[in-house]
Amino acid sequence: MSVPTHRAHESSEVTRPHSEAQPAANALAAAQRAARRLLVYAGLLSAFVNILMLTGPLYMMQVYDRVLASRSFETLAVITMLIVALFAAMALLDFARSALLARAGDEFESALKGLVFDKAADGALRGALSAEQPLKDLRQIRQFVGSPALTAIFDAPWTPFFLAIVCLMHWLLGVVAVIGLLALVALAAVNERVSRRALLDAVGAAGEADRLALATFRNAAAADAMGLRSALRARWIALSQIANDRAVTASDRTSGLTAATKAARMLLQSLILGTGAFLAIKGALSPGAMIAASIIAGRALAPVEIVTGQWKNFLQAGTAYVRLKRFLGDAGAPQPRTQLPAPEGAISVDRIFCQPGGAKKPILKSVSFRLEAGEALGVIGPSAAGKSTLARALVGVERLVSGDIRLDGATLSQWDPDDLGPHIGFLPQEVELFAGTAAANISRFRDDAQDEDVIAAAKAAGAHDMILSFPDGYDTEIGDRGRHLSAGQRQRLGLARALFGNPALVVLDEPNANLDAEGDAALASAIQGLKARRATLVVIAHRPNAIAGVDKLLLLADGEVRAFGPRDEILQQLAPQQVQTLRAKAGG
Repeated sequence: MSVPTHRAHESSEVTRPHSEAQPAANALAAAQRAARRLLVYAGLLSAFVNILMLTGPLYMMQVYDRVLASRSFETLAVITMLIVALFAAMALLDFARSALLARAGDEFESALKGLVFDKAADGALRGALSAEQPLKDLRQIRQFVGSPALTAIFDAPWTPFFLAIVCLMHWLLGVVAVIGLLALVALAAVNERVSRRALLDAVGAAGEADRLALATFRNAAAADAMGLRSALRARWIALSQIANDRAVTASDRTSGLTAATKAARMLLQSLILGTGAFLAIKGALSPGAMIAASIIAGRALAPVEIVTGQWKNFLQAGTAYVRLKRFLGDAGAPQPRTQLPAPEGAISVDRIFCQPGGAKKPILKSVSFRLEAGEALGVIGPSAAGKSTLARALVGVERLVSGDIRLDGATLSQWDPDDLGPHIGFLPQEVELFAGTAAANISRFRDDAQDEDVIAAAKAAGAHDMILSFPDGYDTEIGDRGRHLSAGQRQRLGLARALFGNPALVVLDEPNANLDAEGDAALASAIQGLKARRATLVVIAHRPNAIAGVDKLLLLADGEVRAFGPRDEILQQLAPQQVQTLRAKAGG
């Protein structure tokens, strides 16, 4: 049996320490520096590409003015072979430029994606509605940098160069070309003004419709069971129609102005051709120069037309950049931490106030208690008492307003999450499994996980036989969120994951909520195993069976500690009739 793993992109592993060693606000600048070298090379290649753009017009001038006049086949053959070589060189350089831009986008993304992923995950913990948006923004910027739209930026500085060549042919041709350029720039400015708001409104409406669709898909079973699908579908269709209407409006505006810009450029080329013909008739210009001027003027104006046609991409990329910059500025700076020794499990909670994201007031209020290494605590209380919030705070994934949680004397913030994670086992109330095999989920997708450790964790959770009953045993694909498993199977697999690696602190939130009698027995055995190896254990429970093996009890109500002490003493105060039952289940 092998444990499948999901490996990160090599560049992410290389850049992650660099990104984490600097303030998050400066990470964007570092990513820009990483891509700038390639962009500079792309700019240098653009110089050669644009110079080689003169190959066609110069060839036409030679054909009209020299070959036709001399009727020389030798001259025609020589200049034809020359332009074949020049056009081949231009194609090669243009390809190299596109390749550099694509790699510049990849460098930009690689320098940031580890940091952005971590900060987006932190945002999800704080309850951000669109925690995945920074990842989308980063991808949007990468795609833009590697797209042909960016080549217009590199070509734009060469517009004066081409206009100067047209002017050298004749000043009147230059005047016509400059007037045409100003007209196209004016159209581009109008395009930006009338389309920006419409495009932003369309993107916002589409995002709202997408969020509703995703929420419906996540809760499809409940929606169908309660007959909500038709109502949700109607609401989604209405939101989608609003987004579509705004998108059509934006498309109409940009398409109309893009068409006008294209027509204006073609008209300008024709006007320059007509002006050239006028000058040729007067003998002030050769026929070859007349044709060449028209082509060169078209090349000079091409960047303006491209920017106008690609304005939607420019706007989306600019918006994504601003949003990403704001996100990284607000995210805070991940600081390198001294690697602390492996914890033994002593935990101290000192007057903590905890207010999860979205809550209007603290859920936990001045909660304090202490556990020595190897002690087991049961947390009880009515619904909405703050038990799950306490569980999440103990493992460091819930924000504290004030107070401290210390593990072996160190606050949780003093530990590097990657160093502390292997020493903590956590079974949340809603078990969160990932697409992959049963073994990969138990091993926490660690590259260095050993098969014997995975099996040991499954046996400790009493899930070994259950896993062997799967079609492919430990190598069974469980699907996203464990959709191929029952609720009880997900809970037992989650317990095995929590026990993987023999963590020093284990926090179980309602571990028997979906278990049958066999699962309850397996949970009781797992708790006894944790106590036997002196792991610190916290069990959040409504059902008495889960707290049969604990040493202490903590009663929470309205986010406050109402009682804390030895299990039997607390139960004697709350429910004397349950003391003997729990003693029997705990074995004395």
